[in-house]
Amino acid sequence: MTISMRIIKDSVIRTLIYLCAVFSVLLLIGIIVYVLVKGVSAVNWSFLTSVTSVLKGTVGIAGNIVNTILIIFITMVIATPIGIGSAIYLNEYAKPGMVVTVIEYATETLSGIPSIIFGLFGMMFFGEKMGLGYSLMTGALTLIIMVLPLITRNTQEALKTVPNTYRNGAIGLGSGKWHMIRTILIPSAMPGIITGTILAVGRIVGESAALLFTAGSAKQLSNGIEGLLDKPFQSGGTLTIQMYLSATSEGDFETAFGIAVVLLIIVLGINLGTKALTKHFDVTRKE
Repeated sequence: MTISMRIIKDSVIRTLIYLCAVFSVLLLIGIIVYVLVKGVSAVNWSFLTSVTSVLKGTVGIAGNIVNTILIIFITMVIATPIGIGSAIYLNEYAKPGMVVTVIEYATETLSGIPSIIFGLFGMMFFGEKMGLGYSLMTGALTLIIMVLPLITRNTQEALKTVPNTYRNGAIGLGSGKWHMIRTILIPSAMPGIITGTILAVGRIVGESAALLFTAGSAKQLSNGIEGLLDKPFQSGGTLTIQMYLSATSEGDFETAFGIAVVLLIIVLGINLGTKALTKHFDVTRKE
């Protein structure tokens, strides 16, 4: 192949790559603009702070927002320490072999299972066998199984990026293994750990199939602190569930697009928060 032909081939491939990148960006912008145009008119203070009521003549998603926050909180409080602890064990304590290989294979397999299967399992096991019924707790326990592989694998990859010289240097200076992990390894891997954790939050926010089987669709607000404490054991629909019901069962596309706008803002906030936290810990680590 002559030099001129190689230059032409490289130029064609580079042009195709740029076209693919531009197409992806334009597609994303098109979806965002379409959703904003269709739904931004429905988003106002009343929409965000009230619940839908025929008697009061209000349309709102406050109950769904509370349900979404509760299910994120319950899921992450349980899943985060388990996922990070599992990754630390697999990467730092477990000896390479069949057991580690089987655990990693099982983790990767779990991450590829369709969410609706998790929902069916959660409904039958947590809902029926454990007697939790349709509740936020049933949904949260199901989501824990779903996001654990994501947190574990991202934490593992983050730990693997830390140079072995950090470990050897700390051990050589007389540090214990757990002290080394706690003071050297985890802070160094923190950007990757945070990324995996926030990605898990993003998956929870966008999940609908599993929650249809487990959490139910109630959208009432709790009365007082006692009502809020009882809420995890009651049926509750998240924002994605309400958007699905509004667009299908109720035929209220204005509300559905309004919820879509709220979800876009939440996802954008999650992404910006991820970048800010990652940058902060990168700067801290370099200092």
